[in-house]
Amino acid sequence: MADRIVVMRDGIVEQVGAPLDLYDRPNNTFVASFIGSPSMNLLPGLLTNGGKSVRVESGAELPLEGTSPAAGKVIYGIRPEHLHLATDGEGFEAVATNVEPTGSETLVQVRVGEQIVSAQLRDRVHIRAGDTVRLGVQAAKAHLFDAETSQRLG
Repeated sequence: MADRIVVMRDGIVEQVGAPLDLYDRPNNTFVASFIGSPSMNLLPGLLTNGGKSVRVESGAELPLEGTSPAAGKVIYGIRPEHLHLATDGEGFEAVATNVEPTGSETLVQVRVGEQIVSAQLRDRVHIRAGDTVRLGVQAAKAHLFDAETSQRLG
């Protein structure tokens, strides 16, 4: 891969940088969804708990780490590899819609409310389509975008 790449949309430069910089800190939801496979999960929601979490349309509360605006509509971004099977009541409930074992990991698509979310689980897991699972989030890896402008916050 190149040392630097340019992500363009409709002839306009969205972001320039090293591939991993764009992957780790996308400037907006377009870059977030363009870089990476599977792409970043983008869930619309409202900031809650004084800016420490986001309540998505399903009602699930997704954690944030660090500072964020105290209120408003946002888009919560989380990469599939930053989700894990949750224990002890942490995380949020979802229903598996597709399960793809790939050997060392398992790609799982789940429905959270009306939204499909991808999880890249690092282990072999015994999940079937239709199973209810709890997924936890690595809050330090979450991304926050403005719902109106799609630009990164913070």
